[in-house]
Amino acid sequence: MKTGLLFHGVIPANILPFKADLSIDETAYRKHLSWLANTKGVTGITVNGHAAEVSSLSREERIRALAIAADEVGGRVPLIAGIYADGTQEAVELARDAKAGGAAGILVFPPTLFMWGAQVKPEMVLRHFTAIADQVDIRIVVFEYPPASGIGYSPETLAELAKLPSVVAVKDWSNDIVAFEQNLRVIRQTGRRVAMLSSFTMSLFATFVLGADGCISGMGSVAADLQAELFEAVQQRDLGRARVVNDRLEPLVRVFYAPPFVDMHNRMKAALALLGRIPAAHVRPPLTPLGDEERARIRLALKAAGLLQ
Repeated sequence: MKTGLLFHGVIPANILPFKADLSIDETAYRKHLSWLANTKGVTGITVNGHAAEVSSLSREERIRALAIAADEVGGRVPLIAGIYADGTQEAVELARDAKAGGAAGILVFPPTLFMWGAQVKPEMVLRHFTAIADQVDIRIVVFEYPPASGIGYSPETLAELAKLPSVVAVKDWSNDIVAFEQNLRVIRQTGRRVAMLSSFTMSLFATFVLGADGCISGMGSVAADLQAELFEAVQQRDLGRARVVNDRLEPLVRVFYAPPFVDMHNRMKAALALLGRIPAAHVRPPLTPLGDEERARIRLALKAAGLLQ
């Protein structure tokens, strides 16, 4: 794929393995990162994202997780560091950590405060991103949430954010194909080379066909190879092959994103344990371990996808 975009293609958001005492399992983490970086079609890795249970990580652990990733795979693929913070100054400090740690860019999560007014006070959003851009010289990926969450930005706000020179991509998790297409169109109309990276994993095929430049996906931790094959097939306009790959992804999508939605990455971690890619699927509170019945459903989905014999 010929592109002048810095971030494009399949960019998995890594899970973060823990030991039984819930400390970071560095050996397992390095193995997981290497599998992702060695997967054909993977063009980057997002660390400290939702899939890594970032809300449970201390600042020191986020710095360490990025340092491990930079040491293990930083020379092979660019790293995007998640900036999960409710205050602007904390976000600035985390962005500085990311730059010092060698990240090629940052993924800026919306502060939870935005649910009380971001859609009617876009000046809050612009002030937040402008402060980060002014104080840290690093490329920014805007994280777009579902409009129904109250935290998602309007297409008009996304267009304004895309005018900031530091903004190089949007991770679109609008979870609404109509909203996704609206966002895609306003980003294209800015005339800037801002990548549209789908996080709409439940309808990834459709977003690729609409023209997404790639994806950032926690499910990529499990199925980056299939996502990369799907993206390649769409880029080559081989929709027949794309449908075949999409059919393999469907059972995984169905089991990972079943209610309750909060367990999506918990399930992905269990899938990696079933595949033997990590030794155990320990999760930090308030998440709770999965039961035997749910693990059995995940096993069946992995078999249906052709990932587990």
